[in-house]
Amino acid sequence: MSIRKRFIRSNISIVIIPILLFLFAEGYLLLYTFDFSAQEGDQLTFASIHIAGWLILLLITNALFIYFVMKNIIKPMKNLTKAAEEVSAGQMDAPFVRMKKDEIGKLADSFENLRLQLLESEDVKNKYSENRKKLLYNISNDLRLPMSFIKEQIEFMQREDISKEEADSALQAVHMKSIVLERLIDELFQHSELDMGRLAFYFKRLELRSFIIEVMEEFQVEWEEVTFTFESEKVKPYEVKADPEQLKRVMVHLLNNSLRFMEKEEKKIEIRIKERQGESIVEVTDNGPGILDNDLPHIFEMFYQSEQTKLFSEGGSGLGLPISKRIIEEHGGSIKATSRIGHGTTMSFTLPSYDS
Repeated sequence: MSIRKRFIRSNISIVIIPILLFLFAEGYLLLYTFDFSAQEGDQLTFASIHIAGWLILLLITNALFIYFVMKNIIKPMKNLTKAAEEVSAGQMDAPFVRMKKDEIGKLADSFENLRLQLLESEDVKNKYSENRKKLLYNISNDLRLPMSFIKEQIEFMQREDISKEEADSALQAVHMKSIVLERLIDELFQHSELDMGRLAFYFKRLELRSFIIEVMEEFQVEWEEVTFTFESEKVKPYEVKADPEQLKRVMVHLLNNSLRFMEKEEKKIEIRIKERQGESIVEVTDNGPGILDNDLPHIFEMFYQSEQTKLFSEGGSGLGLPISKRIIEEHGGSIKATSRIGHGTTMSFTLPSYDS
């Protein structure tokens, strides 16, 4: 049943019927108390005028009441209904206008907040869809090159006229490309876990200096041609609140990102730890080619790949740095990059101290 019909029924049952009963009772009492003698005509006229006056007053009052309800309740509700229908049809550009500072006005505000949330969710949905397209495009491109290379090397090794040295070299190349594929798949899996909120974090007290040195030593074994150095401002432990497994992923992403683009004959990576009130700062500096100024603000964006990155066959999926940013933010820290063309890049992130 519509509000209009409910209002009419309520108006009849609550206003009109009681007043009519009141008028009937009053008319009966007036007629009963009058003396119908010589002035009978005057008495009937007086009673009729009296009752008619009450009826006219009833009609005026009821009309004013209906006008007030129509103007202040029915009309705003119609406008809200029309606006809600437009929103349900996908037309969310027109805002809900608050006409009154009452419950209906609050309802309009609630509808407006809902409209804004729907607009925001629609933007997120479109961005998510665009990211999925970029993901499929980047991953397909990044997988195509290693897979094509592995296929060529396997076909080369199947030839009967190659030497053992050539076969061993081709096998080593296949092994290196398989490592690239493993890294790409791992980055994709990490992104999926973060995107779905399934990546678990287990925070505990972590001594940052020994942790960083351990990670650095693992890279030194694989990258013998690179000079790794470590510095810290103090001798006492740097204790932070962190998840060791996820923090190691960040360090691996940052170091791989630096090592992948190094072209200089003398390759260097410097890792420093600093401390300021309530947090520790880790800086990873390389002497690579640096990052262009127009690319630097975007390197932590999902799937972003600069033109410089695309020149490398193992440029990556564009997920490593965004994943690192998400992990550091989950730790309550922040990450940033500074760079100079021809002089290298510094990636730095902060972690809250354990006692903060």
